[in-house]
Amino acid sequence: MTSTPQPSPAAERARSALGALRAEVAKAVVGQETAVFSLVICLMCRGHILLEGLPGTAKTLLVRAFSTALRIETARVQFTPDLMPGDITGSLIYDSRTAEFTFREGPVFTNLLLADEINRTPPKTQSALLEAMEERQVTVDGTPRVLPDPFIVAATQNPVEFEGTYPLPEAQLDRFLMKIRIDLPQRAEEVEILNRHAQGFDPRDLGAAGLVPVASADDLALARQEMRSVQIHPAILGYIVDIARASRTSPSLAIGVSPRGATALLNTARAWAWLSGRAYVTPDDVKALAFPTLRHRVSLRAEAELDGATADSVIESILATVPVPR
Repeated sequence: MTSTPQPSPAAERARSALGALRAEVAKAVVGQETAVFSLVICLMCRGHILLEGLPGTAKTLLVRAFSTALRIETARVQFTPDLMPGDITGSLIYDSRTAEFTFREGPVFTNLLLADEINRTPPKTQSALLEAMEERQVTVDGTPRVLPDPFIVAATQNPVEFEGTYPLPEAQLDRFLMKIRIDLPQRAEEVEILNRHAQGFDPRDLGAAGLVPVASADDLALARQEMRSVQIHPAILGYIVDIARASRTSPSLAIGVSPRGATALLNTARAWAWLSGRAYVTPDDVKALAFPTLRHRVSLRAEAELDGATADSVIESILATVPVPR
């Protein structure tokens, strides 16, 4: 790898501020460091994140704590079966005083939107976010309205096997940059969770837990700019392409990784390298980010599911067979 200029003091401060998010969120959430850094990566890449886990595993608390540690505007939508698209995007309201319709912005007009239990609402309302996630705008009554920058959706969902859930369509899943699985805590972590509650921790009052903003939108903008200087060797680009192409010919997959997915893996690996203090991407960066970036972009064949295969196990086998550049 060729050398690059040393980062500026401002860039180092931005990297330090984003790294401090982990310690700040840890005041409210035990563990889940991977999810925290994934949220940072998504903000840097202007991408959206999907958090999946059983009820009670602190998915919503994680996003709330993360937003509290950032100086950006946030909003929350609780997805329910009776939620309407206009409840998210906004709608036209008739003003009897002026005899005119005025647009009332919905909660989507923010920097970080927490879409809580997104798969509890029917597909029609789920798709209301599709334009916002892809185009960074919403169209109401034929008029496009631009969303703030940055804008990312942090969505939570229960496993699709749960009663009363509606699986997200493939087109919408593909708009999420990363999908993170929130697992049940280890025993020591669960003991720490109970210990905090025994000492009076209230998840509804994060201010009392001592959370304060440690990073700003300016830090995110600078990090995004500096990330572009991270070098990517042509062999690494070929490695990413080979992983995507191998998924398309895998006998276990009905749908493989699209070019959009390969681009997403490139961007997340680049952001991870910058957060790690390196000016270049390594094959290990690609391997580490392959699972959260690609697991929701592939679809298993029915026979593979019957054999017990999962998206992660298939991706693992692909990574084991694609030659690693040296």
